[in-house]
Amino acid sequence: MVLAACDNNATDEKTTASDNSAVLKVIAGSELKDIEPMLETIKQKTGVQLQIEYIGTLDGAEKITAQQEPFDSAWFSHAKYLSLLQADKKLIQAQDKIGISPVIPAVKESLAKKWGWTNNPNITWTDIAAKVKAGELKYAMTDPTASNSGFSTVMSVQAAFANKGDAITAQDVDAEKLKSFFSGHTLTAGSSGFLSDSFLRDQIKLDGIFNYESELLKLNRNPALTEKLVLLYPKEGTVTADYPFILLNKDKAADYQKVVDYLKSVEFQTWMMTNTDRRPVNADVALGTQFPKGYLMDLPFPNNIATVNEILFAYLNDRRKPSHSFFVLDLSGSMEGDRIDALKQAMNNLTGDDATITGQFARFRNREKVTLITFNNSVIETREFDIDKNGAALQDIKQYVTSMQVGGGTAIFTALQTAYQQARVAKKSDPNRFYSIVLMTDGLNQDGIKYEDFNAFYVKESDYVAGIRTFPILFGDANPDEMQNLANLTGGKMFDSRKSSLAQAFKQIRGYQ
Repeated sequence: MVLAACDNNATDEKTTASDNSAVLKVIAGSELKDIEPMLETIKQKTGVQLQIEYIGTLDGAEKITAQQEPFDSAWFSHAKYLSLLQADKKLIQAQDKIGISPVIPAVKESLAKKWGWTNNPNITWTDIAAKVKAGELKYAMTDPTASNSGFSTVMSVQAAFANKGDAITAQDVDAEKLKSFFSGHTLTAGSSGFLSDSFLRDQIKLDGIFNYESELLKLNRNPALTEKLVLLYPKEGTVTADYPFILLNKDKAADYQKVVDYLKSVEFQTWMMTNTDRRPVNADVALGTQFPKGYLMDLPFPNNIATVNEILFAYLNDRRKPSHSFFVLDLSGSMEGDRIDALKQAMNNLTGDDATITGQFARFRNREKVTLITFNNSVIETREFDIDKNGAALQDIKQYVTSMQVGGGTAIFTALQTAYQQARVAKKSDPNRFYSIVLMTDGLNQDGIKYEDFNAFYVKESDYVAGIRTFPILFGDANPDEMQNLANLTGGKMFDSRKSSLAQAFKQIRGYQ
């Protein structure tokens, strides 16, 4: 089996077929990694090898429509965004649904019993919103611009509150009602799998989670879960993932059809349902006992890309809980030349230099606080910026970043400890924000405290800094093991810019802030 995989860490290991099999170059959502055990079987049954590049749904749709890199097929949790984004380009030649998984809420069993929500087919989105407004439901959800489960949740809430039978618009729902609903959003993430892992880490502080039905079923079987979750199916419906396999290159239609025929076969559909908890689309496969019986209601979806983007921008800038994002930036002497240029470009992209739609989603948001901590052999400076609608702070950040100079040694953990000390104070003063730290270094720690000292500090302060995750970026000669240990310690995730670009790593991390 040969597999090219590019996940949300932007690894890039492109290969070609090792035998005479036909090849379909596929761009796919990262949640479909759970299909990998069947790739060899797919090749054997069809004579077609799937060469997969993983990416987020919205990033993938933008990459396809840019047409800068040829793909034969696409495989995402849904094709709604791509269908709207392609406009009159007609990039989608064919598509076939492969599996079903609604994006739904789940709450802890004790709360479901208390609220009368167990085995209750009449629960509504309004009921859920009422519990959030009362402060009784703090939940986990992915960033809707980085992951489809968050995207689908936002669209579901928008549609349910609009109470319209046709396509919704951004103006169909009272903004304060949406803001109230998203006030319960306590844990965020850039992917659905990472959200489930983070929920396990922080489950004592959370009451529920919005995710794919398939992810929630797997989460309920995880022995680390201390209290079972009750899956809820709101009466109005949800936005459902149907995992269409999409043909982009019409010259590969024959190979595409061979793969589709097998993916929809009883053999594959049974394996998929058993191993990934996605519902089958083949009526000859009996629905597993893990799924409740009943018809899944699908909520209406916007019918133009401008409306979708308007809803997402409104969520980011006005309706979600604001962030306080700390960036700990290495300005040591080894950053001279191309490295400091790459860092400046990556940061300036977040102020608006990246004009792509996903670049616009990633830029610093209205109401966000941004703290930049620069260091070499010690902390050089700390600067805080408050982002507002007039954009002045974005220009201030750009001016500051452009003026950064390099020189000196590398005190990684002294600078990171400073960030946590400042984040602790900020969180105590303003707890209703998402707090995170991005650490960018190109080398080994040479000055100040060691990793072991920082580890001891973090453990001692864990009651106060829990939930403030660090996202280290591997760059240059940074120590991969040390950076991974740091991510594990704080509940964050390491991003490897050496296999893509520093700008891409910064952009991806924004989905976790």
